[in-house]
Amino acid sequence: MSLLQLNEVTHSYGSRKFINWKDRSKKILSNISLSLEEGTCLGLLGMSGAGKSTLGKVILGLERPQYGEVLFQGHDIYNSDKNSSRKIRRDLQAVFQDSYSSVNPRMTAEQIISEPLENFEKLTLSEQKRNVIELLERVGLSEADLKKYPNQFSGGQLQRINIARAISLKPKLIVLDEAVSSLDMVNQTLILELLKQLKADFGLSFLFITHDIKAAYTISDRLGVLEKGELVELYDDKNQFFTSGHPVVKEMRDSMLAEYPRFRSVRRA
Repeated sequence: MSLLQLNEVTHSYGSRKFINWKDRSKKILSNISLSLEEGTCLGLLGMSGAGKSTLGKVILGLERPQYGEVLFQGHDIYNSDKNSSRKIRRDLQAVFQDSYSSVNPRMTAEQIISEPLENFEKLTLSEQKRNVIELLERVGLSEADLKKYPNQFSGGQLQRINIARAISLKPKLIVLDEAVSSLDMVNQTLILELLKQLKADFGLSFLFITHDIKAAYTISDRLGVLEKGELVELYDDKNQFFTSGHPVVKEMRDSMLAEYPRFRSVRRA
């Protein structure tokens, strides 16, 4: 059984109140079917407007699709009983692009990372603090950062705090929605290396949503390509992306090569 299974997921924005609602609605996702196995990373690539973030919201239970089903550990996340829903919320976490809007600016790093622990674990205050310190150290920060507020961190440091919060419950799957896109190249590289290490250490699974081919190639085991709400390509071997003749993929490759000329060597990987 796959950890995550999407079956013909379709979603549109618009009102059905009108007789001709199909003309008034905008289809964002169309018959998306894919699976993700435990301990692996699926990179989901697409240009702006391809439907990547909407698909991420659907998988996270934030945007109910009009058609199709989303199965997580065999449970339909939109039609589960209370106990199953609680387990899904624990085992399915997310890290978003904007590290600052993902946290409460009035909360310290300790409070931010403690939120999931308070909701799902029964720990004493000393146990909880010890866990938070360990999590900070796991993501390259330290006990000295416990009482700092978001505005006292750089973007890269704050994203590490978001990652620490996401891994605090040892989830099965983390959806990373453009999680490194707002960072400079140095911090992108450091965060990607951190994620790879955490994946290996904890047996995590990732859905890595991005427009950045280099980042997706670095961290992913498999690659998929979204275009106008359709999954147009899905590669079990990520190197197939660089030999595909699909026009959308060729356009993406050309764009990448113009921006990262030194990355041409990946064709020989």
